[in-house]
Amino acid sequence: MSLFLGVDGGGSKTAFVLLNDSGHLVAETQTPSCYYFSEGIELVGRILTQGIGTIAAQAGIETKDIDQAFFGLPGYGEVSSDIERLNAAPRAVLGHGRYTCDNDMVCGWAGSLGAVDGINVISGTGSMTYGERAGHGHRVGGWSELFGDEGSAYWIAIRGLNAFTRMSDGRLPRGPLYDVVKARADVNSDLDLIDVVVNQWKGQRGAIADLSKTVVEAAAQGDLIAAQILTDACAELARIVDTTRTELGFGDDDVVPVSYSGGMFTAAAVRSGFEEALSALPPKYALRTPLFGPAVGAALYAAKKAGTPLSEAALARLRFH
Repeated sequence: MSLFLGVDGGGSKTAFVLLNDSGHLVAETQTPSCYYFSEGIELVGRILTQGIGTIAAQAGIETKDIDQAFFGLPGYGEVSSDIERLNAAPRAVLGHGRYTCDNDMVCGWAGSLGAVDGINVISGTGSMTYGERAGHGHRVGGWSELFGDEGSAYWIAIRGLNAFTRMSDGRLPRGPLYDVVKARADVNSDLDLIDVVVNQWKGQRGAIADLSKTVVEAAAQGDLIAAQILTDACAELARIVDTTRTELGFGDDDVVPVSYSGGMFTAAAVRSGFEEALSALPPKYALRTPLFGPAVGAALYAAKKAGTPLSEAALARLRFH
């Protein structure tokens, strides 16, 4: 029986999944993020060693028993000089070369759509799209939190923090967002928020992105400014989907399958807002609920790269796992 390892790296965590060719989930685990831009590329090797070691122990196997693996790594391809080292990192852990590496966006696409032609949009700590059509893949977005990642958790959180400062100063009327942010950051004095975010959290993108939950919570409590932030985020996500469609060469009359992945889509307000933004565009899209998570998608992609994609029966079994 063949074993396929999928690794989905992200801004907040790294997920590992081991599947067999019958569609059974053999083992799974999570580790901290392998996003290495702030901590150095050596972080990738350490995280893979930790995660794969746990997977092998759970499954009672050795790494040589893994027939094929796929590593979706955050930041892959964004620094050309790092690609060779990233490609080499899994070999040191697996002890063999039966694997491929790419950006973690591929995991979201493969999982959400079952690796068929169409587009997946990611809104997690960061944001981007990845789509494929007739064997050609294309990415839009993912330009980092400093000057991109529109519609992501980080992007939403930063706008929420900015709205808080304006509410605190009196530049905006105080809505529920004001109290929700103070409670989440556990501050009494408003200006202490600077100490929490800048000094205690040291500007860590994952910690800041988690504040997107305050915007969702405030919007649910009727905060109009928080609701507008979410509306704007959904419009940005729809825009990058539409651009991906154009770049992939889908025809005007094609109905393009679209799905989604990432933590922001766990919020009903974001899912519904994205659906509304997408339906407002002239082209035709078929929004689909994700079939599988990105980590399972990575394992499915490993099977595909091995030339032995899972059968329909195996996929059905996996869906009802």
